[in-house]
Amino acid sequence: MEIRYIHEPTDLQCGQAVLAMLTGLAVSQVTGELRNERETNLREMKAFLRGHGFRIADDRVPVREKGELPPLCLLSLETPRCWHWSLYGGGLFYDPEHGILDDFPESNRRYFWEIEPER
Repeated sequence: MEIRYIHEPTDLQCGQAVLAMLTGLAVSQVTGELRNERETNLREMKAFLRGHGFRIADDRVPVREKGELPPLCLLSLETPRCWHWSLYGGGLFYDPEHGILDDFPESNRRYFWEIEPER
């Protein structure tokens, strides 16, 4: 799956940016469908992905190292500033705030939910 990086339009739209990167939609379309221009929650993230042809694991998994991650997953990171949504795919981190990274952005606690496009 090819991921096109999208920077979050506002500090509160990391979730919408992650959903846009996964689905190929514009962030404005994602916010419109969610009817939410602010922080997203896990329920919204899962429902949106499932409604757009993705399977996402029910359970969150704690993670410390990049090598523990599946090929594609949604990340929830406790950064120095806040809890933050990010995306991992194809060996890279697509972080709506920090860009495309080789390793996790600075974060204390990290969780993931594996994602698979439905076939």
